[in-house]
Amino acid sequence: MKYLYRLSAAVVVALHIFFFFGTPSPAFSYPVRFKDNDQRTITIDRRPERVVSLVPSVTELIFAIKAGDTVQGVTHHDTWPSEAALKSCVGGFFSPSVTQIRSLNPDIIFVSELHRDVIKAFDHQPVRLIRLRLDSLSDLYETIGLLGQIFHEEENASELAADIKASLNHTAQKTASIGPSEQKRVIRLMGRDQVMTPGDDSFQNQLIRLAGGIPPKLGRPGKIVPVTKAEWMAFNPQVIYGCGGDRRVAEKILSQPGWKDVEAVKNGKIFYYPCELTCRLSSRTGYFVSCLSSRIYGDLLDVSEPVIPDGVAGSRPVSVELTYVQSAEIIDSPLFDFVHKTLLVRFDKPMAVVSTLEGFRENIRCVGNSYSPPQCWGLYHRIGLAESRKRLLDVIGRGGEDTTLLFTGADMDNLSVQKQSFKEMTVYALVTAGVKSNAVRMSQDTGAYYEPGTINMILMSDMKLSPRAMNRAIISATEAKTAALWDMDIRSSATPLVNPATGTGTDNIIVVQGDGLPIDNAGGHSKMGELIAKAVYAGVREAVFKQNGITPKRTIFQRLRDRHVSLFGLVGDCECGMKKSEMASGLEQLLLDPKYAGFIEVALAISDAYERGLTSDLSAFQSWCDRIAHEVAGGPVEHQQQFSFSEPLPRVPEMAFEALLNGMAARAGKGD
Repeated sequence: MKYLYRLSAAVVVALHIFFFFGTPSPAFSYPVRFKDNDQRTITIDRRPERVVSLVPSVTELIFAIKAGDTVQGVTHHDTWPSEAALKSCVGGFFSPSVTQIRSLNPDIIFVSELHRDVIKAFDHQPVRLIRLRLDSLSDLYETIGLLGQIFHEEENASELAADIKASLNHTAQKTASIGPSEQKRVIRLMGRDQVMTPGDDSFQNQLIRLAGGIPPKLGRPGKIVPVTKAEWMAFNPQVIYGCGGDRRVAEKILSQPGWKDVEAVKNGKIFYYPCELTCRLSSRTGYFVSCLSSRIYGDLLDVSEPVIPDGVAGSRPVSVELTYVQSAEIIDSPLFDFVHKTLLVRFDKPMAVVSTLEGFRENIRCVGNSYSPPQCWGLYHRIGLAESRKRLLDVIGRGGEDTTLLFTGADMDNLSVQKQSFKEMTVYALVTAGVKSNAVRMSQDTGAYYEPGTINMILMSDMKLSPRAMNRAIISATEAKTAALWDMDIRSSATPLVNPATGTGTDNIIVVQGDGLPIDNAGGHSKMGELIAKAVYAGVREAVFKQNGITPKRTIFQRLRDRHVSLFGLVGDCECGMKKSEMASGLEQLLLDPKYAGFIEVALAISDAYERGLTSDLSAFQSWCDRIAHEVAGGPVEHQQQFSFSEPLPRVPEMAFEALLNGMAARAGKGD
């Protein structure tokens, strides 16, 4: 995509978003000297080796310029890229643990204005504390350039800045034909107990303008400011967007008189994006603006005259060593102005296939799996599967009569290729997987439409499967997929607190007949079924990690987030003498201790069994909770309290959190 966007990068100058980004001298060498946003004079003598980043946007940028190898510690708010999940967790963004940071022996700590305790703890130490400014788009480019110098990745930094600018230019070109009368009023929804939005000078309003929208002007600067009902109604937003955590204020307030009487609410134009896109400037800012613009304007964006011509821009090979496979590659093809990535496997002879999307088909020469970018999802919903498939096949030069495809919202760059062999048998599973938006618990969740997440699989072997074996392979693969999801504790998107996921609502499989010795059984007791299951199991786990950054051994903070449980805002007011923020911070510090993290992890496992009716007597667990409360308190807990949780918790996690909170309250009462 990046080389396509650069076709028109020169136009970005007209948007006044260019920042002077000097080309580094080929003879560049350390030291690097600069002043950070706290006016500290920083000298970097050599490439950092042990970095702790407490700022998620900076973490993203470090990885984006290919310096992620230096990162040793991040917060549990660092959710991008996937590799961040493999780094040590030092707590949350708001209250990271000085002890955890110190244990990593960093040479650099990237901090924000909120990290005064960390700054105080490490001031006058050999470690360098660096606070970078990321309040505007020009700040973003300047920070990218500075990080390139700090990590001696100037070329990668220049390339990243150019990619962001070109992506923004592409959006500007697409929205250029939208006249003033067609421009939409757009507001970023924020807040928990009241409606809030970014101030007039916020970068988030800058992004709305770059997406072609009109943000509100409230006459108040700042990162977040309140919005009165009168201001809300006067602005009359036509599009509202937020991150997942903003749903609460929408559900609480936007159904009330006045608040609901605006165009966006009436027309259902309320959208949510991941926090890492909405709440920070980062390596994906250009991508987010593009997605936002597509949501705002939909039909108004003219696709008949694309900025990027339809066609094939490039390809890269995929290794599949089967005698009848002529070639396998991922093709990058701009279509409807955005790059689609299609895995295409060509055969040297016609094959029969079973597809859960298209049924049983014969005389197939190509099978594939195609990634559709989010900017096109709305368009595809309007034109339908048949037309969208035809347009893609035309672009990649294939005919529908001998080609069968699957479609996904999971990026083909995150494809997992798995091979399993036993004696003369070989099986390939080509897997893509996204589980954050529409994972489901079959038999429990409601069959409503969700945006694509999707686990897609293409199964091939060097045996000739009978129609019976091909159908049976679907069952073996499906059971292996579900086993992988359960072993990773993937949760239902709709009911995450109580239900593990069994798949997503849009999963599909293609089983290729293959060529070689005839096989009539691919079930659980057959060697073919075993190989299929092992390949699928490994493929799902790897693809989920590559797409969503989810690992089986993720932190307890990530496990709670997957259940939509946030420590901040978890507990309401209490009579324990502690503020909400103190309770949240105290819980976070406790859960950095493996003992207490393990206690909550066990509680989550028991909860799943309890909710299934597999266990019923919780008296032993209650005894453990009492011991934990005693241990946290540093002595007996005289007065057990029942805490008010902002969202209802299942019984077992509620018991576990009450134990920790009672221990904390008793300790606070003793003055510790």
